[in-house]
Amino acid sequence: MPMPLLGAVAAHDAIPPMATVGSQEAFMNPGTFQEFEADARAQGFDDVVERRWAPATVLELHTHPFALKALVVQGEMWLTVGDDVRHLRAGDVFALDLEVPHAERYGPEGATYWVARRAATKPD
Repeated sequence: MPMPLLGAVAAHDAIPPMATVGSQEAFMNPGTFQEFEADARAQGFDDVVERRWAPATVLELHTHPFALKALVVQGEMWLTVGDDVRHLRAGDVFALDLEVPHAERYGPEGATYWVARRAATKPD
């Protein structure tokens, strides 16, 4: 059974096809938040925000009512999905499907990431 974590990869690694939406070069090297936001919206994401986390913050197992794709821009974090723990640093990209249970732990300097969110579509 495949992991629900779509991808958590270092910038120098190949992005798994399921985690690639649109231009991965633009997503991974946006330069500015405004460029990241424009690219994410062009890829169909509804909401794009910058999240800043305080040092040593721990978020126990939880889910989100949206799919997401994010770029870590400062600090480090550990993302846990099932038994898979990914250590992410500035330049790393990660993505999660809608309602995937996961936990987050932030490093001694905290972390900042830019995140694009895609809300679930409502049936007609």
